[in-house]
Amino acid sequence: MYDSIVDWLESIGPVLAALCATIFTWLMTTAGASLVIFFKSMHRRWFDGMLGFTGGVMVAASFWSLLSPSIEMSEGDGFIKVIPAATGFLVGALFIFALDRLTPHLHINFKEDEAEGPKTDWHSTTLLVLAITLHNIPEGLAVGVLFGGAALGIDGATTASALALAIGIGIQNFPEGLAVSMPLRRQGVSTVKSVWYGQLSAIVEPLAAVLGALLVLQMKPLLPYALAFAAGAMIYVVVEEVIPETQRDKFTDFATLGFIGGFIVMMTLDVGLG
Repeated sequence: MYDSIVDWLESIGPVLAALCATIFTWLMTTAGASLVIFFKSMHRRWFDGMLGFTGGVMVAASFWSLLSPSIEMSEGDGFIKVIPAATGFLVGALFIFALDRLTPHLHINFKEDEAEGPKTDWHSTTLLVLAITLHNIPEGLAVGVLFGGAALGIDGATTASALALAIGIGIQNFPEGLAVSMPLRRQGVSTVKSVWYGQLSAIVEPLAAVLGALLVLQMKPLLPYALAFAAGAMIYVVVEEVIPETQRDKFTDFATLGFIGGFIVMMTLDVGLG
């Protein structure tokens, strides 16, 4: 079945394939956010474990799906071969750093007076959704860039690996959707609005994926840089946002085990399916 899906994605072209794959990741976010219909709250232990899982998936995807192919497809030897990956990685991290400074947002589990970015009168709900939206931009870009590289027939980039990455991101988007909607529900926001805001945080992924695929198709030499760019952006998000959010209570061990589990799941998907 997996091979049939890969064949179908290859037949519809990289841009449409990237769009379809990230619609799946968005739907997984929506499914996770919809759990607030049945549960208004969750023990902090499981909440931190889910966030840790998200971080583990992102770190594993950054290496197995993005950095490793970036280095593999780069020309030259020794230090020359790693320049595109190192450059793209740095620029990707700086990109999210800049967005972090320029966009008002509030991380999950943080108090309203701990909002980051420019001062604003926006409601904490809006700031929370913006934080997760920033988180999702590099994920969408990563999927789109990989589909674009596969269409160009570049070694290290395949449709199978792009699909594996989308599946991994979709899996971690499920708890992420819940991580957005449940705090809102707990604050008294209606169930419908909580689900709406939860899914809204991932709607940027299809847009970023299409942009990533188009850029790679138009500028083939950028592919190693683009893959590493997405990796740098994702690692920045994990270190600056995801991990600190899991370390604010007494369940850090559960968060760490969740991280390990997420890493193993994404590594297995990428190696086994990609």
